[in-house]
Amino acid sequence: MTLQTLLLAKAANQARGLAIDAVHACSSGHLGLPLGCAEIGAVLYGHALSHNPARPRWINRDRFVLSGGHGSMFLYSWLHLSGYDLPIEQVAKFRALHSTTPGHPEFHETPGVEATTGPLGQGIGNAVGMALAGQMAAARFNTPEHEIFNYHVVALAGDGCMQEGVAMEACAFAGHQKLGNLILIYDSNDVTLDAMANKTQSESAAQRYKAIEWDVQTVDGHDLAAFLKAFNRAKKTKSGKPQLIIAKTIIGKGIAEVQGTAKGHGEGGAKFSAAARASLGLPADQHFFVSDDVRAYFVGHKDRLVRACNKWHKTYKAWVAANPEKAALLDSRETAPSAAALLEKIPLFPADAKLATRAAGRDVLQPLAAALPLLIGGSADLYGSTLNYIAAEKDFDATNRSGRNIRFGIREHGMAAIANGIAYDGLFRPSIATFLVFADYSRPAMRIAALAKLPVVYIYTHDSVGVGEDGPTHQPVETISGLRVIPNLDVIRPGDPEETAGAFAAALERTDGPTLLALTRQNLPTLNAIPPHIRRAGVLKGGYVAVQETAPLTHILIATGSELQLAIAAAATLGAGTRVVSLPCTSRFDRQSPEYREAILPSSCRKRVAVEAGVTILWHKYVGLDGQVVGIDRFGLSAPAPTVFKELGITAEAVVAAAQAL
Repeated sequence: MTLQTLLLAKAANQARGLAIDAVHACSSGHLGLPLGCAEIGAVLYGHALSHNPARPRWINRDRFVLSGGHGSMFLYSWLHLSGYDLPIEQVAKFRALHSTTPGHPEFHETPGVEATTGPLGQGIGNAVGMALAGQMAAARFNTPEHEIFNYHVVALAGDGCMQEGVAMEACAFAGHQKLGNLILIYDSNDVTLDAMANKTQSESAAQRYKAIEWDVQTVDGHDLAAFLKAFNRAKKTKSGKPQLIIAKTIIGKGIAEVQGTAKGHGEGGAKFSAAARASLGLPADQHFFVSDDVRAYFVGHKDRLVRACNKWHKTYKAWVAANPEKAALLDSRETAPSAAALLEKIPLFPADAKLATRAAGRDVLQPLAAALPLLIGGSADLYGSTLNYIAAEKDFDATNRSGRNIRFGIREHGMAAIANGIAYDGLFRPSIATFLVFADYSRPAMRIAALAKLPVVYIYTHDSVGVGEDGPTHQPVETISGLRVIPNLDVIRPGDPEETAGAFAAALERTDGPTLLALTRQNLPTLNAIPPHIRRAGVLKGGYVAVQETAPLTHILIATGSELQLAIAAAATLGAGTRVVSLPCTSRFDRQSPEYREAILPSSCRKRVAVEAGVTILWHKYVGLDGQVVGIDRFGLSAPAPTVFKELGITAEAVVAAAQAL
């Protein structure tokens, strides 16, 4: 064995010690993965990954995603040893309040953490998205003279991740798209949380991944030299296929009482810490121990990584000088466009336009895509219905890495997880589309996007019972409200083409979280009674006065989406004292100042009616105890859309009756 191998083996045991001490200190956490994969971590962070601890977001770094986020002490240990801004004091505060070592890795909170992981399988999807972005970046920015993007994306996952459906959705996509810069390490230890893995699985992972166009290797995950050989082969292959390394490991290795069993998964082994630490050669009287020689090795390795990064920067500077337009485009990723500037790009719609908001969205998207070259889009086999295809561009595929339209196939969950990966990567702005009712298939990834503050845009169409004949399976009566309760997810439901323009501008201006645009299948009239600039700007605020009363205020009608036209018609019947408020995005409205909200919904007027073709529960926040909600607290039915609206009581007449009954 070489000195380096001996030191890395020693580092692996000391990383095990850090995990044991951290979990023992807080009596919480998961030891199985950090102990079982210690040699893998030593090879990756001690030798094989191209990264720079001094510049965690260096754009050409290799990305490492810990898909099994419950094993977070694996990542924290190696980030600490590598020299990231993660001092031993923070490692010792594992899972403590306000530490930078939370129970699962959180994006933005810990330097070197590439993705928020924990829900199993999501990290695999994220890694696929990062690999896609890497391929797209290489095609868009590399030149024959200067290669500035050639990074790999490495994900570490266990049986739990591999069993989740989202992982196979994403991996099938990766195989079809030939994402050869993706390396998935499968921590195959034959154990899941409850029992041995053979209780719940019997398939051959190797055969399954070969069938979906991956290259596969199987190695002993505790043999540093063998794993490094497999990893180097995966990184240097010219096959064009994504790479799977099946690493056979012993879960909880180092704690004799639980290793290799389901008891080794969680914190159960922590009670045997004293004996385990002794067997690993760690001093009994010094916890969170790292020896001087291991520390010195990683200091030296960090210096080598920094030098390699600096060498890349010389190439980058030469590239900038030779390609100023490409450099300006790359730099533009760091500057968010203003909604006002975006709206200037969107022509006004004709006064007689009668469009579904999905069709209006198609028309709005084209000039915005021209103005934002790093905006990319995808659809779950529904471009013909969601209408979000960037018409001036072509498809992204294995033969055209510059394409901006991504065909995800019928993989809504995988699509959303991949979009998160693109957003984590930070080079491109992802937008994706499907029918709104299928948000339930992508919701776990949407929730993580909101949690991790990722600026993903969801263009989800067929937003209500206006779907009509397709019937209740495709009519998302509860979906809008279900999405509105996700913190930090903006849900915008525009009521006509001009509100749709405002909705797209609002979504693309936002950088601190995701936005969902809920668009209609059925045609809507252009609401010419409201000036176009009022409609557009009003959406940016989340809510605005669409119809101003011309007499002392008696009633307020609140509406969103396709039902805005019903409220306007009802107001004409109710008389001059009626105000109509368009409220396309409740979360944006709630973020406005108290003065603005009071001006739009004055507390002095308690005769309020809200109307939306969906469940009623959330609207009581805006109508109060004295108001009424016209909505649908049942599933829909199959009939032409006008018939469905009438049958379910979503009419102007119903709004008038509700107001008069107050």
